Amino acid sequence: MIYKWYSSHPDETAYFAEKLGSLLQAGDVLLLEGDLGAGKTTFSKGIAKGLGVERNVNSPTFTIMKEYIGRIPLYHMDVYRLGEDGEDLGFDEYFEGEGVCIVEWAHIIEEQLPLERLEISIFHDSEFSRRFEFLPIGTRYEEICKEIMK
Repeated sequence: MIYKWYSSHPDETAYFAEKLGSLLQAGDVLLLEGDLGAGKTTFSKGIAKGLGVERNVNSPTFTIMKEYIGRIPLYHMDVYRLGEDGEDLGFDEYFEGEGVCIVEWAHIIEEQLPLERLEISIFHDSEFSRRFEFLPIGTRYEEICKEIMK
């Protein structure tokens, strides 16, 4: 089942993502897909805040991955620059690790992704409006979606 949520302002997006972040546990994997400027970084900042990260979070576009410390680690990955070959850089160590993983442009490393995960697609509906579609794969992610959609 796909869950949909709509945002009319970046602050609203960040607040919703913070709520989601507060529910996450070690080993959770979130995949973010969306065009440039769709709000992936805003959403990631909200997740980080919900995890208790105090550092400024920005896109890891040129470094592939950034690690942030909160109540549990946050591994924020942007695999766009890997190209379509989806080079294996040992991502499974992070997916099975002690933190939460956010992977932007995850379709590039599809074969390396864990079977259970939360896929989040972000769409521009207008200049500020965004539509979020959440596809939970696995019981844990289904429960998370039900909780945040209350």
